Amino acid sequence: MDGFEIPTLRTPRLTLRAFRADDMQAYAAMLGDPAVARFLGTGKPRDAAESWEAAARGLGQWALRGHGLFAVEHDGVLAGHAGILSPPAWPHPELAYAIAPAWQRRGFATEAAQAVRAWAAAALGMRDLVSFIRPENAPSAAVARRLGARHEAAIELMGLAAQVWRHGPPPDAAPRIAAPTRIANPVLETERLVLRGFRGADNAPIC
Repeated sequence: MDGFEIPTLRTPRLTLRAFRADDMQAYAAMLGDPAVARFLGTGKPRDAAESWEAAARGLGQWALRGHGLFAVEHDGVLAGHAGILSPPAWPHPELAYAIAPAWQRRGFATEAAQAVRAWAAAALGMRDLVSFIRPENAPSAAVARRLGARHEAAIELMGLAAQVWRHGPPPDAAPRIAAPTRIANPVLETERLVLRGFRGADNAPIC
């Protein structure tokens, strides 16, 4: 069997874990909300199929990069996402976070992002992260400030203006690590072929 693992992080109020199929209704509601979507990606609300694809990309990055997006859960309910994004077009690995409107203004974005920063530094050695924030997204900039980030530059990302906020050293307090989610891929072999899960080194030849 081939595959990869997604860790589970626990903070005082949140669980950061792998996305599951039963998250999709709540995730589609979040990504379809114009107040959330305007600051993500191209700024357009996503329908159920596009939200499913977004979750699949977040999961796929774990296989190809060794990091990706966590689902953020509070009291058994999906409250948002947080993690590290680094698709090929990104100039630098990004500490990304988004919280559904019903759960905003409770400090969840800050709590989740702190957990991701501490885990990324300890497990991956990633101590130099940035966040790409739309200039009009004042709440996200406020989270970045609370995390100790500083506004460094202005860039264009996905055809839209973005601010680069660079984070300093990660917090000392690490999240509790719970049992990871294991994503298993069967490996099939024929006389001439091996059928297996994708790996990061596959990106160039498949492109």
